[in-house]
Amino acid sequence: MKYNFKIIFLFFILNSIFGCKNSVDLILHNGNIYTVDDKFSITEAIAVKDGLIYETGTNDILKKYNYNKSIDLKGATVLPGLIDAHCHFYGLGLNQQEINLVGTKSFDQIISKLKNQSKNYKTVIKARGWDQNDWNIKEFPNKNQLDVLFPKTPVVLERIDGHAYLVNQKALDMAKINNDTKSSNGTILKKNGELTGILIDGPMSLIDAVIPELSKSEKKQALLDAQEICFKYGLTTIDDAGLSKEIILLIDNLQKKKDLKIRVYAMISNSKKDVDYFLKNGPIKTNLLNVRSVKVYGDGALGSRGATLKKPYSDDQHNYGKLVTNPENIKNLAKRLANANFQMNTHAIGDSTVKILLNTYSEVLENKVDPRWRIEHSQIIDLKDINGFNDKILPSVQPTHATSDMYWAEDRVGSKRIKGAYAYKALLEKSKVIGLGTDFPVEKVNPFHTFYASISRKDLNSYPENGFQFQNALSREETLKGMTIWAAYLNFEEKEKGSIEKNKFADFIVIDRDIMKINIDKTPQTKVLKTFLGGQLVYSSTKTN
Repeated sequence: MKYNFKIIFLFFILNSIFGCKNSVDLILHNGNIYTVDDKFSITEAIAVKDGLIYETGTNDILKKYNYNKSIDLKGATVLPGLIDAHCHFYGLGLNQQEINLVGTKSFDQIISKLKNQSKNYKTVIKARGWDQNDWNIKEFPNKNQLDVLFPKTPVVLERIDGHAYLVNQKALDMAKINNDTKSSNGTILKKNGELTGILIDGPMSLIDAVIPELSKSEKKQALLDAQEICFKYGLTTIDDAGLSKEIILLIDNLQKKKDLKIRVYAMISNSKKDVDYFLKNGPIKTNLLNVRSVKVYGDGALGSRGATLKKPYSDDQHNYGKLVTNPENIKNLAKRLANANFQMNTHAIGDSTVKILLNTYSEVLENKVDPRWRIEHSQIIDLKDINGFNDKILPSVQPTHATSDMYWAEDRVGSKRIKGAYAYKALLEKSKVIGLGTDFPVEKVNPFHTFYASISRKDLNSYPENGFQFQNALSREETLKGMTIWAAYLNFEEKEKGSIEKNKFADFIVIDRDIMKINIDKTPQTKVLKTFLGGQLVYSSTKTN
């Protein structure tokens, strides 16, 4: 016993004299690492242990620790794992199972695609991505050709913004939509007294209710397909803006089985049944899933003239748009969520809708500490209403919406209202934080398009030369924060992600250029070389690790 004690004592003496290295799982070194900490520090190396950042610093980290693996970054740039603050992750996956209409330049092109690909769809023909604003004739299409080509199969063609359908007569009949059908939360578009097949916002649900449901395996595949795409673009957390209870619980199940690895901030879709369930059972919080908010639709989209404006559309003098959720229901739900300490995240495109939300939020949150309620899109805002944003009411915006809409947005709202549109810098000055996303699949998934649009206010062809309303451009540092630490803040997750700091998740990406220093016009072409989540490599652009 005494002998053993002497050995142990000698071990501690030797350890104190010569030191003993701690072990870590992974070290990355020789890098250009933007930590996005409070000082926006740039460092050379990262040590990872048990899925967390163990230390950041110089290349001397290599000497401090024993490690299972090291990666020489050879000067490559490293960023925190990117967060898309507003997207439709599950929707992106579903799109992989539908006919892709993105980029079509006419209705004739759409018809051609449907003819070529519809044979793969037996029970229903679904497609997504058309945008009449990209056509020479910028008018809504009608269903006549669909009725001739597909008289017995329902056809559902979703507009790129997700706020309008073009459907054929078969789909209308299945949903029992006719000339007498009324809608208070959207539009059933008619021409010369006849149905056109265009349904905007609310009436779309009538179609959804009669379309055959996907199998569980199809839903699972949609989530896995979306994950693969997101990892390729360096996204490690996504904020899905509206999911049913069923899909949220499926995500949780797949994450627990380790089939689904991506981190999800899931906003509950505003259906009474689903909201009741989560308010009764409380939030869900794991390392991969966070459920503590409700996604509400205030109005529709600007492109389909469904956004609700204080004054009529400049290019449609009898149309103000329509609220999807009436003000009384918004207020009642807001009170209920505030009392349950759930976050309210409301879609608001038009200046009337934004004003309703600012008033409602302000009243309901008066005595609440740090609620971080969000106005999603915050797109067309009366200049005097921008003052309503603050540390309780936060904007979540999509910079590529500005550069996608800029060709026709002024036609919609006029020269005066456009001054309060896509006003990201002005919003940041009031709220001190701003979350940046894409709204994919409305826009492309690529977050480096977000980066470019936010800073340059130009499209991918570098138009316009001086940027669209450049006074509202964000700086590179502000933009990167909006895609990382500020997005995490909007999710109440800033203590666990959004920056490369000790004890935070080891979520980071390696990219092929220094986007903080190169010519801004070269940033959209940025490629992700590697994506790490919890210290594990989940994507590599090369076959070797």
